[in-house]
Formats: sequence, C-alpha cells, structure tokens
Amino acid sequence: MPRYFFDTYDAGQLHSDDHGIVCETRAELRENAINSLPEIARERLPNGDNHVFTVKVRDDAGSAIFEASLIFESRWLDGE
Repeated sequence: MPRYFFDTYDAGQLHSDDHGIVCETRAELRENAINSLPEIARERLPNGDNHVFTVKVRDDAGSAIFEASLIFESRWLDGE
C-alpha cells in the first residue's frame, strides 16, 4: 500500500509530515487532505484575521501530487 505525506503550510510556515498515512485510492487521498483543513484551521485560529491553510501531499518518492487550500478572512464591517 502506498504511503502519502501531508505537509501543511500556514502563513508560509511549513509543518512537515514525517509519518504519512496509507491511502488505497486517489479519492481517499483527496478526502483526507480536504478533511484535514478545517481541523488545522481550528488549531491555529484565531491568531489574526487572514490565513491561507494549505495541505500538499507527497508520495513516498517525495513528489508533490495533490494540493488543497482553505482561505480564512475576517474583518469588521462597522468601521471601528
């Protein structure tokens, strides 16, 4: 079974995945990457008003094969 590594980026800061997980299909790999984004955002917010959270998936040879991002923006609308 192929092992994939899910590296995360927040504000340009890399958090490298050294363990990886086994995914049987590309659909499972995509689902794991996308589902990890809200969890990552919950852990790292509310530090600031704007964030781009990205997951880049590497195969066991080290090649990037998938990427997903979640954009968080917040702002006051009443002018204060």
